[in-house]
Amino acid sequence: MSPATPPHLAAQPIRTSRLLLDPLRVEHAVEAAPAFDDEALHTYIGGSPATVDQLRARYERQVVGRSADSAQSWLNWMLRRLDTGELVGTVQATVSVANGRPTAEVAWVVSTGHQGQGYAREASAGMVVWLREQGVDTLVAHVHPEHAASAGVARALGLRPTADVVDGEVRWSSS
Repeated sequence: MSPATPPHLAAQPIRTSRLLLDPLRVEHAVEAAPAFDDEALHTYIGGSPATVDQLRARYERQVVGRSADSAQSWLNWMLRRLDTGELVGTVQATVSVANGRPTAEVAWVVSTGHQGQGYAREASAGMVVWLREQGVDTLVAHVHPEHAASAGVARALGLRPTADVVDGEVRWSSS
């Protein structure tokens, strides 16, 4: 890998103690639309609930796995409970090179009915372990300043808030 190009990664299944991080497929849209159909879920992340067709179109773009210029690798997983198989959320990482180092911008979303059970923390931690095994050494997340739960996840991942604010969200970083 040259310092100007990211590692080209493809999402692989990841297991944690309670979850399967299932690499995104377009077919997930049918299950994801009702799972994330709650205006309250978008309070801090913006936007509004998407229809099945909107999610299909989004997922078709995301499953390509990289930007058109290959400067970014796109990794997306659906979070599924191991005991019930139920879809409970998503995690994602956009991997690129920043300051000569493989860097992942990470994010997580847990459906409203499954929040407060530690799924975001568990899934994000599993994703980060996998990313580090792939050579990614810098992590970044953007968290709304009033979203205490997401700030807790970022802190659990070893990230610290910076003075940078992008689109109203505080940039958290591992470096």
